[in-house]
Amino acid sequence: MPTHTRIRMFNTRETYPNQTLDNDLCQAVRAGNTVYVRGQVGTDFEGNLVGLGDPGAQAEQAMKNVKQLLEEAGSDLSHIVKTTTYITDPRFREPVYREVGKWLRGVFPISTGLVVAGLAQPEWLMEIDVIAVIPEEGA
Repeated sequence: MPTHTRIRMFNTRETYPNQTLDNDLCQAVRAGNTVYVRGQVGTDFEGNLVGLGDPGAQAEQAMKNVKQLLEEAGSDLSHIVKTTTYITDPRFREPVYREVGKWLRGVFPISTGLVVAGLAQPEWLMEIDVIAVIPEEGA
């Protein structure tokens, strides 16, 4: 019997057709009362990039994805405990963090932010992954 639930399983052959990868992954994992959400970018679940060249628009799409995945796992944005945000240019910090901040107003998660040389696809300007909890009934 599995000890965790995998949400939106996929293989990287379909996700990264321009690369020769063949890995089985998923968008989120619910393990006990904890939800781990894979890094989300400005791409919707059909693979369409939103906000080419616009880090704020990509952050908005990434947060829409995070919200949907948490809800599918039985949690929601208010139960996020940690975020890790990656940006490919320090100038993207303000538009990305401003957008993420809109979605997490009043949540107060711990946060790590990194500037990286690049992400898995060159058009991706930002990525965010989160860890959330599912509160116990009555808590």
